[in-house]
Amino acid sequence: MKKLLISLWLSATVFLCTACGSTPSVQENIKADPPPQSVLVYGSNDYTRINPAMDEHGEINILLFNGLTAHNGKNEVVPCLAKRWEFDENTNTYTFYLQEHVKWHDGEAFTAEDVKFTIDAVRNPENGSENAPNYEDIVQIRVIDDYTVAFQLEAYHAAFLDYMALPILPAHCLAGEDMQESEFFRHPVGTGPYRLKRWEEGQAIVLEKNEDYFLEKAKISQIVFKIVPDDTVRAVQMEAGELDLALLAPKDAQSFAGREAYTCYDMKTSDYRGILFNFQNAYWQKNKDLIPAICYALDKEAMVDAILLGHGEAAYSPLQRNRYCYDGAQHYDYNPKKARQILEEAGCTMGSSGFYERDGEEVGFVLSVGAGDQVRADLAQAAAQQLREAGIQCTVDIPVQVDWEGQMAYLIGWGSPFDADDHTYKVFGTKKAANYSGYSNKDVDKWLVKARQSPDEKVRAKAYAQFQEALAKDPAFAFLCYVDAAYVAKSGVRGIAEDTVMGHHGVGIFWNVTEWTIQ
Repeated sequence: MKKLLISLWLSATVFLCTACGSTPSVQENIKADPPPQSVLVYGSNDYTRINPAMDEHGEINILLFNGLTAHNGKNEVVPCLAKRWEFDENTNTYTFYLQEHVKWHDGEAFTAEDVKFTIDAVRNPENGSENAPNYEDIVQIRVIDDYTVAFQLEAYHAAFLDYMALPILPAHCLAGEDMQESEFFRHPVGTGPYRLKRWEEGQAIVLEKNEDYFLEKAKISQIVFKIVPDDTVRAVQMEAGELDLALLAPKDAQSFAGREAYTCYDMKTSDYRGILFNFQNAYWQKNKDLIPAICYALDKEAMVDAILLGHGEAAYSPLQRNRYCYDGAQHYDYNPKKARQILEEAGCTMGSSGFYERDGEEVGFVLSVGAGDQVRADLAQAAAQQLREAGIQCTVDIPVQVDWEGQMAYLIGWGSPFDADDHTYKVFGTKKAANYSGYSNKDVDKWLVKARQSPDEKVRAKAYAQFQEALAKDPAFAFLCYVDAAYVAKSGVRGIAEDTVMGHHGVGIFWNVTEWTIQ
């Protein structure tokens, strides 16, 4: 199941040649769509499905669905489908009081049964959701009436309200359906400010304004997710006027700076890149002690300057842009001399090929990277070159489909702008659903649980500091850099909140989409 989830996630970055050749028909369809008041065309990665319960990285989710909670421009938790809630400290129970008279896009009424159905589906291990660790503390879900639902937890959970922003799905559409394979996820029905109008495979996903939306109705009548998975092609189409908004690679975005027809948004993110080591691979089971040498051999500042053009910063922690960042943990700043020292102290000797050897085998590995993401590809090539210069043989591979159990390493990305529990507990916790490296460290597990279960800010800060120290001593990743989101829009697009910190893949720009206008 893990392979299926990841292959679906990777499809958002794979370059599809059909997208390049589909421009005329997509543009004709866009122009033919009434009403003509306002249409925003967004350069999007591809989707194989829209399934926010099982997957996480869909920019489109927030347009089609709502959660019980949401996040505002400061990434704070605010009410959404739940108009208010209460917490009973004695029983660790959250009670949510829901908005009444909310309709699904098909006209059916939204109720508390939909909430219970969605969270139960995510928690069900047979469904293989990468979001499951967020809800594993739930002991019981009780539907009190149509508009009241209670969650009893086994312990206090500091991030629980953040996780209640999960998009709620309609039970009447999905009851009895396969939560991975259902056709619903190609024809989704939500409660959000936009509804699906049509889906042209490999070309465009067309959304239209939900006239019955229970909150502020959108001002833009249609949003078209035009499928342009390749970074370079997206920049070309932005230049040609075929897109109104797109996330571009830094080197492409800079060509639009200072031009009257465009607005450039250099937005901070919590989105980092790093080298994931696959501890399920026999190589790392034997050579795990060499990972600190790899970390020291990487010149992160050079990557930020040359590849990100300064739009980011060197990374050393998954919480670096979180309030619980602990700067005292090991950074592994660039030190090739230290890298060589570690290798030699581990018994490695320089071979005739110019690379270190250990027990008669060359020290090195293959670094895999997904296709279509030029920044990741450039980072992978830069990392490989720097490692070779330090005497570690590293080559880059761009597979059609990633073999998560068989590969040696992957140019990974993670990061959340919300509670520190998000993208740490499920990524680094032993056997958690998003721990794709097979990493396991009992101290990391202990401190992540401690931080999750404490309501005390000082206790959480200490626990996350201990977590970051433990992770640095036993690295799961070789952290590279945080990548800012370089969005470019036509100057007529108004209302984008440029100060909001974006999430992984730059996700989050649509949080206030109902306020946007286009001229």
